[in-house]
Amino acid sequence: MLMHNPPHPGQIIRRQCLEPLGLSVTDAAKGLGVSRNTLSMLLNGRLGISPQMAIRLSQGFGGNPQSWLQQQMQYDLWRAQQQAKGIKVQRFKAA
Repeated sequence: MLMHNPPHPGQIIRRQCLEPLGLSVTDAAKGLGVSRNTLSMLLNGRLGISPQMAIRLSQGFGGNPQSWLQQQMQYDLWRAQQQAKGIKVQRFKAA
């Protein structure tokens, strides 16, 4: 079941991971083994969670990689559905 207007996973990472631990973007990026720019782009919604990032987040903050990817999928699918309302597609049927 899709969440209505789910937040970008970067917002969740900032609010539920970095802020409670008092981590700066620089310190979190260093701990995750990514560049500060990469993490900043994720936190600001300009980059999504890749499978590799999901593994890093799981190892750094907990949860499992699937749950991190699920958040990204829910966000991406909801956004795509909002933009797809005018798409016209032919329905295919078996002969």
